[in-house]
Amino acid sequence: MHQVNSVARPADAVVSAWFRGRRYIHDKDRGQILELLYALLRHHARLGWWLAKHGREDMPRNRLLAWLTLKEGKALDQIKRLFNGAKFAPASLMDHEHALLVKLQGCTIDHPGMPEEVKLECPSWAADPLRRRFKEAFGNEMAALLTSAPLDLRVNPIKSTREPMLGALKDLGLRAEASAMAPYGIRVNERPSLTSLPMLKTGEVEIQDEGSQLVAMLVDARPGERVVDFCAGAGGKTLAIAAQMNNKGHVVACDVMDGRLKRSAERFRRAGLHNIETRLLASETDRWVKRHKGGFDRVLVDAPCSGTGTWRRNPDARWRAPEEQGLDNLVSLQARILASAARLVKPGGRLVYATCSMLPAENEEQVAAFLARNPAFRAVPLHDAAPQLPNSAHSDYLSLTPARHDTDGFFAAVVQREASPPPSAC
Repeated sequence: MHQVNSVARPADAVVSAWFRGRRYIHDKDRGQILELLYALLRHHARLGWWLAKHGREDMPRNRLLAWLTLKEGKALDQIKRLFNGAKFAPASLMDHEHALLVKLQGCTIDHPGMPEEVKLECPSWAADPLRRRFKEAFGNEMAALLTSAPLDLRVNPIKSTREPMLGALKDLGLRAEASAMAPYGIRVNERPSLTSLPMLKTGEVEIQDEGSQLVAMLVDARPGERVVDFCAGAGGKTLAIAAQMNNKGHVVACDVMDGRLKRSAERFRRAGLHNIETRLLASETDRWVKRHKGGFDRVLVDAPCSGTGTWRRNPDARWRAPEEQGLDNLVSLQARILASAARLVKPGGRLVYATCSMLPAENEEQVAAFLARNPAFRAVPLHDAAPQLPNSAHSDYLSLTPARHDTDGFFAAVVQREASPPPSAC
């Protein structure tokens, strides 16, 4: 669920629209274009620093020229041959571009004069809270966010098991292995065209980061239970939860975006899951919540967040959010969503709060504030909620990072409503 405003729209949306208008581009060429684009995004701040250093306009063509020189180490003559003005080739170099390349020859992308935030591609709005969170590990964690994210798959146990899917992927010539922590997870150690994976079309597997799979596991939904995925989005965790329940019981996938719910419904059908209902909400306080107060065994709140944990997968996200709405406003929205969703939990039931953020204000501090306001709930320590999952610095919560776990950055906490009201103080 999720300015420095140089990147206004999500890169994947821009790329998808661009390719739709250019269907003549072959898969191999598409892959190379995508690889270059995401490399440029992962070096966004550093390229901008170099252009500013030499007084050049921060525009895409200048960024590409700087990239070819500083990162790919191409000589001036090589770049001239690429920018030759031929069909499908960039226009020939202008004098001021030639002058920039001359200045950049012999330099590399990193420079000792760069501020640490620039070198680590960390936007100013997130630098201080991430430094407080990671302390001496800040540099390692930020460096891990600059790597490419792996392709993680989750096997749908309704249709298959992991071993046959591993075999099928290897038969396709792919380097695939069982995930380190998620029991239904598979990691593919390369970037195939998704259209070449027939098991995606049949619903035998879904694309889902291993960390996201672990969050869904924390819900611990049982066959026959009633469960709500309160911020279902595209339905990735809903799929995992419904499969946990072996198609028995009832799952309600809620969201405020009708388009997301319609797209998720097709995924549910393809996966062979028929215990899921979609529900469009007007807001987090929709009247549907009041009508179903105390009616569910499990409630998942995968809250809208800053998305700091997804930066290696979405490198443009760090330069988009949350400047427009403000982190404080985002934290307030999370608190309202959490408070409303908690009303759905029956006595003895559990609420799972999760984000793909690594900022304490959205995670540990958010849960602590909720518990202080809601004495009917208590935290369930991670070793009780899911003893098979990795311990984190805070033993009550799941806290995953790319550097430590090679997953996206995820946070999740399990809280339980007491079966009966706590006794009054004497």
